[in-house]
Amino acid sequence: MGRILLALTLVLSTVFALPAPAASAKADPALYIVQLAGDPAGRQESLRTGIRSNRAAVLRAAGVTKTVADYETVFNGFAAALTPAQKARVERTPGVERLWKNEKRTVQTFSTPAFLGLSGAGGVWDKRFGDPARAGAGMIIGVVDTGFWPENPSLAPLPEPRPDRATIEKKWYADGVDKCDEGTGTPQQRITCNNKVIGARYYDSSGFGDWSGEFRSPRDYDGHGTHTATTAAGLHDVPATINNELVGNVSGMAPAARIAVYKALWRQADGEGSGGTVDLLDAVDDAVTDGVDVLNYSVSGSTSLVVDPIELAFFNAAAAGVFVATSAGNSGPDASTVAHNAPWVTTVAASSHDRGAAKSVTLGNGRTYTGAGQGPALPSAPLVDSVTAGLPAAEATKVELCHPGTLDPAKVKGRIVLCKRGVNPRTDKSIAVRDAGGVGMVLYNADENSLNADYHVVPTVHVDHLAGAAIKAYVSEPKPTAALSAVSKVVPRAPAVAAFSAAGPAVAGSGDLIKPDITAPGVDIVAGVSPAGHHGNLYDGESGTSMSGPHIAGIAALVRAKHPDWSPAAVKSALMTTAGVTDNTDGRIQRGDADATPLDYGSGHVRPARAFDPGLVYDSGAHDWARYACGIGQLQVVSDWCPIVGTIDPSDLNYPSIAIGSLPGEQTVTRTVTNVGKQPSVYAATVSSPPGTTVTVTPSTISVGPGKSATFKVTVTRTSAPFREWTFGSMTWTDLRGHTVRSPIGVRPVALTGPGEITGAGPAGRGTIDLRAGYSGTVTARAYGPAPSTVHTRKLVGSTAAFLPGAPGVSPSIFTFEVRVPPGTKLARVSTFAADHAPGTDLDLYVYDGTTLIDRSDGTTADEEIPLTTAGVFEVYVVQFGLPADVAEQEVKAHLFLVGASAPANLSVTPASAPASPDETVSFDVSWSALSPARRYLGMVEFTDGKVARAWTTVAIGP
Repeated sequence: MGRILLALTLVLSTVFALPAPAASAKADPALYIVQLAGDPAGRQESLRTGIRSNRAAVLRAAGVTKTVADYETVFNGFAAALTPAQKARVERTPGVERLWKNEKRTVQTFSTPAFLGLSGAGGVWDKRFGDPARAGAGMIIGVVDTGFWPENPSLAPLPEPRPDRATIEKKWYADGVDKCDEGTGTPQQRITCNNKVIGARYYDSSGFGDWSGEFRSPRDYDGHGTHTATTAAGLHDVPATINNELVGNVSGMAPAARIAVYKALWRQADGEGSGGTVDLLDAVDDAVTDGVDVLNYSVSGSTSLVVDPIELAFFNAAAAGVFVATSAGNSGPDASTVAHNAPWVTTVAASSHDRGAAKSVTLGNGRTYTGAGQGPALPSAPLVDSVTAGLPAAEATKVELCHPGTLDPAKVKGRIVLCKRGVNPRTDKSIAVRDAGGVGMVLYNADENSLNADYHVVPTVHVDHLAGAAIKAYVSEPKPTAALSAVSKVVPRAPAVAAFSAAGPAVAGSGDLIKPDITAPGVDIVAGVSPAGHHGNLYDGESGTSMSGPHIAGIAALVRAKHPDWSPAAVKSALMTTAGVTDNTDGRIQRGDADATPLDYGSGHVRPARAFDPGLVYDSGAHDWARYACGIGQLQVVSDWCPIVGTIDPSDLNYPSIAIGSLPGEQTVTRTVTNVGKQPSVYAATVSSPPGTTVTVTPSTISVGPGKSATFKVTVTRTSAPFREWTFGSMTWTDLRGHTVRSPIGVRPVALTGPGEITGAGPAGRGTIDLRAGYSGTVTARAYGPAPSTVHTRKLVGSTAAFLPGAPGVSPSIFTFEVRVPPGTKLARVSTFAADHAPGTDLDLYVYDGTTLIDRSDGTTADEEIPLTTAGVFEVYVVQFGLPADVAEQEVKAHLFLVGASAPANLSVTPASAPASPDETVSFDVSWSALSPARRYLGMVEFTDGKVARAWTTVAIGP
């Protein structure tokens, strides 16, 4: 089979930090990633000449005279700023597969080697490498982030001569290209590389690097990139000082590994680190071309797609042999917030480690609340709420958040200040308190979130939302006071999944693949930073899945150093099947006050020592991943590979975990394991069935020789598990040589499963809905609607890429309308249709509840839709993002569908009820009549078990 390659076109909706939308009909240029036909080169140098020749021919035919980036290693295409007319011409050019909009991405924001079993006598560094100074030798870790601070002691040169010199030179210097771009500006703004950081580049075609404080070089202002790089591969045992106090010695996971830096994220005026996908894709393409073995990507990503440009680039990177570690995201603890859900990347959740950091605040009323913090105790002092301590001219919301320069010294001096978490960096809040003369701070969460033992400039305690509410109530009493304790060094229960860590089930794949894959330390991680963005400090504590990702990247580099012939999937399997699900009390890993589940931590917490000898691995490659992506209905959107490679049930991907997102009765999945040991072994299966199910493994024993594989089947049957609720168990292979190969099992039983929507056309017609049942009884069907759409029409002139989702406004290319969804509405949806508009039109939809953006639909065509899932009043913005070359203005139509609960007049379903049995198919006929042939309609069929609604299928009917 040929190699599978993905190429993309992107447009930045907030492109180049454009000003707020103005009343202009100008057709603004926007950045696109353009995917060309044919595979990228990967690491086959012989293919590059042909790819470049084809690209040049396409550019000539499309009339594109300038590109901002050319991609050829993990993506075949280019990026360019195109007007709508140019975009339309490019789309019509032979050899162009697809265009994608450039999108904004952001960073995902004590030494943990001992906690992970890396350091000390008998640790991984000692046992596997003989010395920390050799741990990870021969490996190159690429870091796509905000750059690096070259003077950081954790990135100092390695001692010479290097034992891995020949290995590194073969991978890194083979093409003779200088991969260290010093940048521009003064010598202090530029960078130099050394034998630790062997390469550094920077990318800013998207225009995110315009903030005046940034460096036009790979030098890091934000500090995020330095932190991730030193966490993955910082030097061993380096003293770390924060706020002029020694806090301990720090080490990266792979101290002897080399680092390659790719700066594609830039500090913004609001303190955020952001970049465009055009540049991020360029960085990934270069990293794989350059020869990295491992890639760390602590950057936000899609929750719903595995085939956006970045994920496709990761596909080809993994196919070329690069292990890719990605952060799960910081949108937890809510369900289905996890990002980077492709099986070819390792998605990392964040959890705590065992460094004691408990600190408490005692109020004048005698109540004590325990939180987190560092530093000394503070005796009783007056307590003031920041809300009442602001300067007269300061913005109230910034005062509440303790932004620097907003607090009134007359009201703060000598006091402890209560500050709300959010928006500005936590340590900036204590600086604001100090600068106003305050002596301490109590930082409180407004809702459920992590507690962080940051290094503040005044004594600080960070408390949760419950304690925060109680303290806020107390501070309104007369003469409130508070005292802060010293930090407790008692070892806390760990690991525990962080509140912010994004959770599954993954939207992409509908729960048939457990994501995240694994968890690693990501709370209060001390590592190198940039003094420019960290108040002069070279080290600081940070929290986020951005911090857990490089732990896995570094550990993967250690495993690959010992097993260079293992595929990225084999390395991931070794990490996942040896992970642990218990903490240092031998209890289950916690999240909040409850047991965490695989939807929180995947296979568990990484245990590096075991990963070097896992016994068996679940291996997979590009062919398997393509069949999976076809199975979830995504790869066919961007590629013509699906008819060639075929498809699989997503649950059948050969993955180290087992997931069934909809189990209507019984399902059998297939897995294959490969013996990566040097001796044959016999393995026996043991099962811990998810409660309410039975699980059988066939065969239950396997004999596997070195390098050989064995295939088995796992059958999961629902017995009594509640419908639509996840239930978890595990399956473990063990042998007499000490190997334990554990896979989590997660299933979600459903009473009925079937199509989410059927479509039809014309004033009369019919369709069929086939359901698969998970129970014995009766299925009752009831139709609602069809409701005709209410059409909101406006003539829009020109197109615009200047709509700012954070500050929406109207222009000649944008209109808005209000939507009221009454209580009791069964189904509500806002849609636009390509058929209503000139071919080549690109429309986007945004829906707001007040000032809060609740959903967006911004693909590359005029077919967009947003469901409205609650009653209320909403504001819809319709943006004409792109127009064909020969169209200057047009009537734009947005359709609102409101399906009520009343009996239908023109939609029927038969039979009204039917018998159901587990795993049997039940069919219903849907018909409609007497509809207007010129209108669009939306209806719904609701299926119940006679008492409770179990499934829904929408019926969309067009002209």
